[in-house]
Amino acid sequence: MRRTRVFAAALLLASACLAQRLNPVKWSLAVEPATVPPGSRVLARLTATMDPGWHLYSLTTPRPPIATTLQLAPQPAIQSFKVYQPRPARKLDPNFKTETETFEKEVTFLLEIQLATDAPAGVIDLTVQPRFQACDDRQCLPPRRVSVTSSLTVDPAARAAAVVIPAGYSEAAPPPSSSSPTSSTPSSQGLVVFLVVAFGFGLAAIFTPCVFPMIPITVSFFLNKPAASRGRTVGEAVLFSAGIVILFTALGLIATAALGPFGVVQLGSNPWVNGFIALVFFAFGLSLLGAFEITIPSSVLTRLDRASQGGGVFGTLLMGLTFSLTAFACVGPFVGTLLAASVQQGGPRPALGMAAFAGGLASPFFFLALFPAWLKRMPRSGGWLERVKVVMGFLILAAMFKYLSAVDQVLQWNVLTRERFLAAWIVLIAMAGLYLLGLLRLAGVKPDEPVGLVRLLIGALLLVFAISLVPGMFGARLGELDAFVPAAQGPGLLSGAAGGDGGQWMKNQYREALAKAREEGRAVLVSFTGYACTNCHWMKANMFTRPEIAAAMKDFVLLELYTDGADAASEENQKLQESRFQTVAIPYYAILSADEK
Repeated sequence: MRRTRVFAAALLLASACLAQRLNPVKWSLAVEPATVPPGSRVLARLTATMDPGWHLYSLTTPRPPIATTLQLAPQPAIQSFKVYQPRPARKLDPNFKTETETFEKEVTFLLEIQLATDAPAGVIDLTVQPRFQACDDRQCLPPRRVSVTSSLTVDPAARAAAVVIPAGYSEAAPPPSSSSPTSSTPSSQGLVVFLVVAFGFGLAAIFTPCVFPMIPITVSFFLNKPAASRGRTVGEAVLFSAGIVILFTALGLIATAALGPFGVVQLGSNPWVNGFIALVFFAFGLSLLGAFEITIPSSVLTRLDRASQGGGVFGTLLMGLTFSLTAFACVGPFVGTLLAASVQQGGPRPALGMAAFAGGLASPFFFLALFPAWLKRMPRSGGWLERVKVVMGFLILAAMFKYLSAVDQVLQWNVLTRERFLAAWIVLIAMAGLYLLGLLRLAGVKPDEPVGLVRLLIGALLLVFAISLVPGMFGARLGELDAFVPAAQGPGLLSGAAGGDGGQWMKNQYREALAKAREEGRAVLVSFTGYACTNCHWMKANMFTRPEIAAAMKDFVLLELYTDGADAASEENQKLQESRFQTVAIPYYAILSADEK
C-alpha cells in the first residue's frame, strides 16, 4: 500500500512536469473569405497537427477520455456559430480500455460563423479556444486549453460568399449523456464503469482514519443487542446498512446542492462536524470503559416497537447518521471528486454515484453487524469480550483526538500541538496495554487471573507501539502516522530536507508567488491542501521529504493554497482550483509558469 501511494504521488509530480515539456499538438486557424460584409457567414478552419504516435479525441467521443471542445472568445461582431468535424477513427483505446473516437497526424475542424448584421466595419480578431487531451499508446497528458487567433475584415462594400461544408463533415453535438434514453453503448458502459469506481472508492474509504474506528463501535453496538433469531439479526444488519446508504447519500446531495462540490470537503473539515464526532467518540469511549451505558429511553422504544424490534429502527438509524458524519470527515476528497465529475454529466449520476459509494462503504458493515450477534451466542465467549470492549474504549478515545485536532487546526488555535496530541495517544495506548497485562484494574480482568499468551502478546504490542510514538514528540517523523498527527512546528514543510528556499512554503499568496516566480525566473509548484486533510499531511511528511523529490523542488517557488477553511482565502482557493483544474480533490498539485500557464 505504501509503495503504491509513493508511486502514485511521484507519478503525479512527474506527469505535471511531463505536461510542461511535451507539446505534441500544434494549432493553426485560417478564415475564408478574409473580407466579408456584415451579416454574412464565414468559414474558419482550425487545424491540429500532431506529432507521430500522438492523437486527440473527437468532439463527440464518450467519456472516460476528455473530448475535444471548441469555444469562441467573446466577440460582439459574432452572432452564432456551428462546429463541424470529419469522421473520426473508432478503435479500442489502450489507455482507457474502451472504444473511443480519435484523430491522428492532422485534423481540420470547421466553424461556420454567422456575423451580426450590425458588425462594425474594420478588422476583428476571431479567437478559437480548443480544450483537448493528447495521448499516445502509453500515456495521456493532462487536458489543455489553448487560444488560436486569426483576423477578419468586415467591409460593407464586400460581396458575401456562400459557405460550403465539404463532404465527410458532420455537425458535432456534445458527447451523448449516459442518462439519455438514446444513449449509445459506450455511454452505458461509461455509467457502469463510473458506478464500479464509485463502489470501489467506498470500499477503499473503509481504511481511512475516520471510518476504521467505526468498526469497534459497530461491533459494540450490536453486542449490546438482546439475543434474537437469525432472521431478526439479518433484518437489523440490512436496516443498519440501508441507513448508511440513505443517510450518506442524502448528506452528500444536500451538501452539494447547498455548497457545491466543495461542500463535502468543507463538511469534512467543519469544526462543528468534527467537534460533534469527537463528542460522540468521547461518549462511546467512556461507555465502553464502563462509565455508563448508552440506552434509548424506554418510551421511545415502545413507540417504535411496531416498526422494528424493540426500538431498533431509531438506534440503528442513529448509528447510520453518526457513521455518515464520521465518514465525511475523511472521505471528502473521494466524494468531492466523485460529485464534481457526476454533476458535470448531469442526470441521475450524482444520486447513483453517491448511492454506489455509500453501498461500498456500508457493505463490510453488513457482515460486521451479523457477526457480533453470532459471537454473543457462542458458548465459550467468557470474559474476553469485556476485555475487548475496554481496549476498544481506550482506542476510541485515542481516535477522538484526531477530530479534536481537526477542530484545532481549522480554527488555528494551536492548542492541541503535536507534542500534546502524541502525549495523549501514548498514555491511552499504554493504558490499554497495561490493562491487558493486568497492571491496570478495570472490568474484565480479575486480580488472580493468569495472563494468557494472546493477552500477553497484544498487551506487549500496544506498549511497544506507545513507546515508538515518543520520538515523534521531539520532531521525528512517524511515517504513515504523520497523516493523522499534527505537523511539527518548524520553518516550512521541508524542515530538515533540501527544497526551494530551504523548504519555505508561501501560504495563500497566489499573486505574490507568481510575482516572485516572475522576478526569479522560476515556476510555481502549487499544493492545494487542507488543514484537516489526512492525505495532505501524509504527503508533507513522507513524500516531500524524500531526497530525490526535495532536490527536484529546489527550482520551484513553493505555494500552499488551503481550500477547506471557512475564511475568504479558502473560498478563493476553491474557486481557483475548480475553475482552472476542474476538480475539488485535495491534495492536488500543479506546476504553473509565472504567466499562469
